[in-house]
Amino acid sequence: MSDTLQRFLFDQAPVRGACVQLGATWQAILQRHTYPQPVRDLLGEMMAAVVLLASTLKMKGKMTLQLQGDGPVKLMMVECTDGHALRGIAQCDDQVPSELQALIDNGRMVITLEPEEGKERYQSIVNLYGQSLADALGDYLIRSEQLDTRLWLSADSQNAGGLLIQKLPSEWHDEELALWERVFYLSATIKPEEMLRLPHREIIHRLYHEEDVRVFEQDPICFRCNCSRDRVGDMLRTLGYDEAHDILQEQGSIRVACEFCNQKYEFDLVDAEQLFAADIPPDSPGKPTHH
Repeated sequence: MSDTLQRFLFDQAPVRGACVQLGATWQAILQRHTYPQPVRDLLGEMMAAVVLLASTLKMKGKMTLQLQGDGPVKLMMVECTDGHALRGIAQCDDQVPSELQALIDNGRMVITLEPEEGKERYQSIVNLYGQSLADALGDYLIRSEQLDTRLWLSADSQNAGGLLIQKLPSEWHDEELALWERVFYLSATIKPEEMLRLPHREIIHRLYHEEDVRVFEQDPICFRCNCSRDRVGDMLRTLGYDEAHDILQEQGSIRVACEFCNQKYEFDLVDAEQLFAADIPPDSPGKPTHH
């Protein structure tokens, strides 16, 4: 039941919805990093939100949601692929307030879509408005995408979850608008504990049992980081041989830890020679040699 996305559609109006619950995926993040409770809960809400938002897109690729600011939280970032693989990170002080605007002072929200197959990358940067992440995302979607979208999000030390409803582009009639208002008020009755603990179909039945709702198959969600030794090696090559060699002379090896999954990679002198061997001309005085 946990770590799934459930989409649904209302038959009597162009309204779609989705609910998500994360358990093992959320725990995979928390096992790798320790965050103050307000930061932890906000990152969990971001994890749920990015899955819900990605579920509304017909795109092969990756969606990234970032919060940036000048307060105790400098950066929070969550990535979700079209296959619902998630990873997330937060950079923050040890002591933080609980309010969103105080957490991320002078906050900006960055939404990035990176399609596969070389298609154009899209990025939107807006000021962070509202008293909650759900408010901020709803405000963004209304003003930037002209999509009336409402979200409810929650997270604790065990689970993260959320609910989304969205008006689809259409020639709206009075009866359909009335149903949208009814669906909104019904959705707003959901409690955090229900989002985090109840099975999706029970949530949908509790909220919308008097409506005609079409429920689709659930989609699984997982934690996955795309870091690798090869990627780290490519990053080290951008430093240049001289800088890498200086680090090796000073520290004996180059150690890199992935910010997302905390996987550690280590490169010694032999590894560095192999990394840079193809980049340095054979007669270069800086070329490493073997004896």
